[in-house]
This record gives sequence, C-alpha cells and structure tokens, in this order.
Amino acid sequence: MTGLLIMLLVFALSFTVGYVLISKVPPLLHTPLMSMTNALSAVTIIAALLVFAGDVEPPVQAVGGVALGAAAFNLVGGYAVTGRMLRMFRRGAEP
Repeated sequence: MTGLLIMLLVFALSFTVGYVLISKVPPLLHTPLMSMTNALSAVTIIAALLVFAGDVEPPVQAVGGVALGAAAFNLVGGYAVTGRMLRMFRRGAEP
C-alpha cells in the first residue's frame, strides 16, 4: 500500500510542477515543448508497462492503467498535432 501512496504523491507533485512550468512558457515555444512531452509520455508508458510486469496489488495496477491510458492519449495526440503542423509548412508543387 505504501507503493500506491508514493505513486500518488509523485503524480501530485509532477502535476503541480508541470502545470506551473507550462503556464509560464511563451506561445512561441509550445511546439518544442510538445515534442518534449511526447518523449516523456513514452517514458511514462514504459514505466506503466513495468508496473504491469510485476506482482503488485490491484490499486497499484489501477493507477498504472490510468497512467498508461493518459500517456498513450498524450503521445498519439501530440504526434497527430505535430504532423498537422508540419503539413502546414510543405511547399506546393514546383513550377
């Protein structure tokens, strides 16, 4: 049960720090920041899969499942938005 409390504490602290940091980023830097959060989501997915690989209690598995779902949503959505933004900068057909 202490593992669950530690994970919830880390989640609360990382959420707070992330919110404070992202709210202070100027709009010009949002694209590089989004690329970095995609990389962090990939690390979160690996960590959640490691939680499922071990023998842990059901509440810990539930928190790992939520983390896995949220990170996957962020990862897929971030790459979709990045792809759309990159298509905006493609040149038309050359004459």
